Amino acid sequence: MSSIRHIILFDGVCNLCSGAVQFVIKYDKKNIFRFAALQSETGRHLLMSYGLPGHHLKSFVYIGGDKVFTRSEAALKVAARLSYPVKLLSVFVIIPGFIRNFMYEVIARNRYRLFGKKETCMMPTGALKERFID
Repeated sequence: MSSIRHIILFDGVCNLCSGAVQFVIKYDKKNIFRFAALQSETGRHLLMSYGLPGHHLKSFVYIGGDKVFTRSEAALKVAARLSYPVKLLSVFVIIPGFIRNFMYEVIARNRYRLFGKKETCMMPTGALKERFID
């Protein structure tokens, strides 16, 4: 696992989060990102190895090399590595973090109510399966 440099941890039962993974896959033209559900054994292990609680299920987490990013910062770091025009979203880094994270938290708290929830984690199929860890 240490050779994997760009990992996204996501809430595998959240429709919004699963949609975000599909979005990243679509615009990740270089196939640099790998994915794991926060609920998976690998997800929990990675969280704990970066000093985050294993039950940290309400955040989008991006592990880039040896650094970990959460919430809006994670989303902007990922956007910066995607293809044009999505990489332009990274300009929102100019908005102060406390404002971005407040908006992030409002959506995160209400994500199941607004976007729904699956009974089980997203199961990748076919060619996508190699992009998922665990």
